[in-house]
Amino acid sequence: MIDINSSKISCTKRIESYLKPIIVYIPLESKTQITYRPLVNIGDYIYKGEVVAINMTIDFPIHSSVSGYLVDIKDMMIDTRKKVPCLVIENDYKEKYKDRVGAKRNISLYNKKEFLYMLNNSGIVGLSGNDYPTILKYTNKNDINYLIVNGIECEPYLSSDNAVMYQKCEEILETIDAMMEILKISKCYIAVKENNDKVINKYLKYINSYPNIKLYGIADTYPRGWERYLVKTICDVEYNKYPIEKNIVVENVETIYAIYELLKYNRPLTERVITINGEGFANKVNVKVKIGTLASELISSLGGYSKKKKDYLFLAGGPLSGKSLPSDELVITKNLCGITVIPNNVESPTECIKCGKCIKNCPVNILPVVIMNNINNQKMLDKLHANKCIECGMCSYVCPAKINVKEFVKKAKENK
Repeated sequence: MIDINSSKISCTKRIESYLKPIIVYIPLESKTQITYRPLVNIGDYIYKGEVVAINMTIDFPIHSSVSGYLVDIKDMMIDTRKKVPCLVIENDYKEKYKDRVGAKRNISLYNKKEFLYMLNNSGIVGLSGNDYPTILKYTNKNDINYLIVNGIECEPYLSSDNAVMYQKCEEILETIDAMMEILKISKCYIAVKENNDKVINKYLKYINSYPNIKLYGIADTYPRGWERYLVKTICDVEYNKYPIEKNIVVENVETIYAIYELLKYNRPLTERVITINGEGFANKVNVKVKIGTLASELISSLGGYSKKKKDYLFLAGGPLSGKSLPSDELVITKNLCGITVIPNNVESPTECIKCGKCIKNCPVNILPVVIMNNINNQKMLDKLHANKCIECGMCSYVCPAKINVKEFVKKAKENK
């Protein structure tokens, strides 16, 4: 792990809003290739918050973020670079709900059955980028002893989590406390960068009222926000696939705030905060946006680019773990944490010089360059554990030959 200087937006800067897109595109396939069956037809009037599609296998819904008419089903690009079918809803700007059951004002008064029912019907997924349905973390038969709230946003340029963590401090603490009461969780650790004085000082004003919630300082190096690292560092345990195997649940801080809005106002997940940052933007902000908004429309509303688009590299996510896209015709999905636009000065790769930097800096201790060199040798790949890769991009970042090693390892994972 290495220190990485980055251009972060201050967590104290006001979160902007762009909540009036002309059209929203609701993807029928997720980043993790979960597919959804439409429940509506072209020409139907759609209400805000209406369930418009569902995955029957896991009984998980997706909702419309606007009210208006469904005018088309069209293939659009998401952050995986893949074009997927999307419901095209023309916004009528009326924000009309069909049915709205009022939520309880005291969010700790829900019982476990009510909590799980609401979570199952909310469409909430992990907002750190993993797109994993949150309900699946709580349907395991294991008891939950520890909740870890991940506030470690270590990817350069991205700061939406940090902004939400600072500006929604009281709501986040209230939600954690309610979840602990509802689910009988004994302890919560809020992981925060140990040098993040603004956030730490903000939480210290309130946290004494919550004796079972503690701040846990983590070094500001990349990629220490990785879930497996946090569990090992904080609880000193290892697990096979999921933390719940050790009676632990890890939630991203922005996911906690989405749960707050669900419990307090009965709102499904139809909006999120993302970061717009990088030298290519005229206005660098954290902005609340409706799921399904087109990135090009959002960027235009914020003042556009500082120079010609062709001079910049457009990234879905941050410069290390994000993906370079051919254009800004990108649908903003639940898992998209930010958009980064940086100068397009990518150097052409040269031959590997066998320096071993990618191996030395790999946080999961695999052999990226060896995997790359055996990309077509399935027997060898089976022994190299490419599936352990977390796609942090460190191997590509440190490579002096400018080889995009991460993409080779990712391909090896997909071929297994």
